[in-house]
Amino acid sequence: MKKKIALFIATFFGAGLSKKAPGTMGSLATLPLAFLTAYYFGFDGIVYAALIVFIIGVTAIYYATEHEKQKDLSKIVIDETAGQLITFTLVAPKLFHNFSYEALLIYLLGFGLFRFFDIIKMGPVKWADTKLNNALGVMLDDVFAGFFATVVLMLMTKGL
Repeated sequence: MKKKIALFIATFFGAGLSKKAPGTMGSLATLPLAFLTAYYFGFDGIVYAALIVFIIGVTAIYYATEHEKQKDLSKIVIDETAGQLITFTLVAPKLFHNFSYEALLIYLLGFGLFRFFDIIKMGPVKWADTKLNNALGVMLDDVFAGFFATVVLMLMTKGL
């Protein structure tokens, strides 16, 4: 039972069970959460949501992959959820109470940037992905990708 609940959370409520591009589906499934959190709670909301997802995610990944040799299974996408939320931290003030085309553009750019950094796996993203074969490593590579994405997103949207 504990493993089923952990897997349900680790797949971000089933988004990771997609046959095609589960990581992308997990990131897409996160966008409504990111929108609601940023719109209603701004910077603090996004930070707290990312932190909560991180803590719950590490625990869920641990139990979902407890007897697996490979920990970063493609269906595990809660790490994408944390990383995608982190992507919007530095631009959260622009998203607070903002339901406009500019906000939509920021969400689309953030989604693309996060996926880019998650896929190319440079620097600490690659290190966490290849060196840490545990629940924390699964989560950290996407956290690092989210940090890269939020900095670039902030710089790209400076004039908005």
